[in-house]
Amino acid sequence: MKNLNQRIQKEETLVGTFLSLGDSVVSEMIGQAGFDFVIIDLEHGVGNEQSTLQQLQAMEAGTAAAVVRVEGFERQRVNRVLDMGAEGIMFPRISTMEEAKKAVAALYYPPDGVRGVAKLVRASGYGQDFNQYLARQKQDIVGIIQVETKEILECLDEVATLDGVDVLFVGPMDLSMALGIFGQFDHPIFVDALKSSARAARQAGKACGILLPTPAYLPAWHEMGYRFFTGGGDLGFVSAGAANMVKSLKGFIQG
Repeated sequence: MKNLNQRIQKEETLVGTFLSLGDSVVSEMIGQAGFDFVIIDLEHGVGNEQSTLQQLQAMEAGTAAAVVRVEGFERQRVNRVLDMGAEGIMFPRISTMEEAKKAVAALYYPPDGVRGVAKLVRASGYGQDFNQYLARQKQDIVGIIQVETKEILECLDEVATLDGVDVLFVGPMDLSMALGIFGQFDHPIFVDALKSSARAARQAGKACGILLPTPAYLPAWHEMGYRFFTGGGDLGFVSAGAANMVKSLKGFIQG
């Protein structure tokens, strides 16, 4: 564990990125780049559970904590990646209080939740550290609820108070789409939603996060109260790097 939850509780401003390629070597390099955390993306990424395990193993060499975005809030899906050693779970497209309750329940063993018990898993040192892992589950495992639907805006205050919700995380693409103003991140309706998310998190003593469309948005959203940021991702880094190299080389050829 890289103590991500402790850093969140201390109200540090943290920066991370998404891993969508499912590649352990790329993940290892990005894990050593200086990010505070990464989010391995099983919702939109091309990886699967096997590649997730390999990425988690590769991430051990770096300083970034590894969170996994699962496809939904089903207990079995959450349990598998936690057993692999994920430090936190991001839940996409949560819309209701009931869904949020099911999501956070999947994070913890009974009586705090409904996580299935298996001692011989990577997260607990294949059984060697299970008692310590169990005792520290609520201090160490990070629960992130995404704010991406119109419906969740109606119950943000309640969701934020749930034990197990450590971060409310705005997905700007999905949320702006749901609000009928896709990509208009300065639109008053979207800004109001941002402020509501930050206020709900602050009142509950939780962190608020967001995916940055560009780094230029960080100062204003930090001023608004956001402290948990992601910028870019492995797919974009590779794509942009390749495009820049082609542009540079052809610039010399074409004079």
